[in-house]
Amino acid sequence: MKCIRILVLFATFFHVGNAAASYAIYVGKNLTEDGSVFIGGSGDEVSSHWLEVVPAKDHPSGATITVGVTPEAFMPGVFSEIPQVPHTARYLTMNYSEYQGFPPPLTNGGLNEHNVAARDVWSTSRAELIEMTSKTQTGPQYSDLSRIAMERARSAREAVEIVGALIDTYGFSTYGGNSHMFADENEGWVLLNYAGGKGLWIAERLGPDDIRMSYPGYIHDVPLNFKDSDDFMASDNFISFAIEQGWYDPDGDEPFNAADVYGDNDARYPRHVMEDELRAAAPIDLRTMMNAVRDPRVSKDSTGYGQVAQLRDNGRNEMNLLWIAPTGSVTAPFVPYRVGVQEIAPQYGKHRYLTKGEAARFVTSDWQVQEASEFAGRTFKRLMYYTCDRPLKFYPEVAEALTAFENHLIAEQDEVVDAATVLFDAERDDLALQYLTDYSRQKGADALQLGNALLMSIEARTEVLYGLRPPAGDVISGLYTERVNCLPKDGS
Repeated sequence: MKCIRILVLFATFFHVGNAAASYAIYVGKNLTEDGSVFIGGSGDEVSSHWLEVVPAKDHPSGATITVGVTPEAFMPGVFSEIPQVPHTARYLTMNYSEYQGFPPPLTNGGLNEHNVAARDVWSTSRAELIEMTSKTQTGPQYSDLSRIAMERARSAREAVEIVGALIDTYGFSTYGGNSHMFADENEGWVLLNYAGGKGLWIAERLGPDDIRMSYPGYIHDVPLNFKDSDDFMASDNFISFAIEQGWYDPDGDEPFNAADVYGDNDARYPRHVMEDELRAAAPIDLRTMMNAVRDPRVSKDSTGYGQVAQLRDNGRNEMNLLWIAPTGSVTAPFVPYRVGVQEIAPQYGKHRYLTKGEAARFVTSDWQVQEASEFAGRTFKRLMYYTCDRPLKFYPEVAEALTAFENHLIAEQDEVVDAATVLFDAERDDLALQYLTDYSRQKGADALQLGNALLMSIEARTEVLYGLRPPAGDVISGLYTERVNCLPKDGS
């Protein structure tokens, strides 16, 4: 038993350590300057990231999708098939290529045509639940659920209903516990799903006066009669299973705290600090929300991208807006993408850099031009490494330049809406969609131009002022090493 406990504790450390920079931030509409709901954040993944617009699709009767994890996953499982729905929605997402035993491409959510946004954040289950998990677990895993929510949900509440029903019916393939954050124009929801193979999940509504930072995802007090509340949804066994295990005494004085009973109630700094800072800053505008997602305390090398969704009535589904940074937003700009964009510029699409399996193969002729194009993720990674090496010297100017660039983009969004609306009203949807596509492509190119200018300047000054120091050894990377970040350092 002692040996099993050690393995369980190691599994907990592995999963938290491998996902400990994922974060999501929600701001309710009563606390924003224009009545929008804000949701933003990033995922913590090492591998390559690329932006995709996934079109709406019709699926034949009897179609299925493959879900789950492989026997090679740290908490192994087997694939299974679940039914596909007849029609799936259009959505924007950042895909990535690697998480051990999870088939690519993987996603943490994004924004769909119905103005439903999703984020995905780790949330560790208690050790006993991890120990209970079968080595042949089946059912959708976190990325499957994120993708399905984008494909099917017309509201944040419906996203919870969809995910909950999938877990109830098919189970959940876990890596040790997870959470989702969903939002629409009116409200948000946090949903936690637990290890153990017992179908345990819980969701809490986030209203117009709420601010929530998942770091990790958390839910505290849950009413024992949660089925009578519009603010909670959960698996039928959510309370009863804890009582059966002796983890909760319904006759005691303590409330049912989900984080204490089923998970880990330790908040990662600066979760509560940032929640308090945002509340003090209300009413919050888009600029403030971007600054929060970019905050060097949470945005670092391991954050694979940055996203901010400003959720409000945009008149048409095609105009729904997601701001996306191609890698950690601490040193990468947010670029606006409307759901109606028809294609993504090659510089922001899939490349070989850090993509799973590419080191063992040669480029095909079909992909040689795509691969020849500059990869935004790599460019802004280089900028991050130079900037964060001497953050006191370089980070202020990088942050100032990115902020100024984004402020210009924010200021011109009314013109973008007006121009596209004229074309839509004239029944020239083709021209409107091409305009939105060309606009995002051009602003992405402008972002790369700015990134390269900053990179060349800081690289040159680093060499002259400090020298390009050689590495101390042969080890380039490590799973548990301190993440590169732009927080002040001694001697920086």
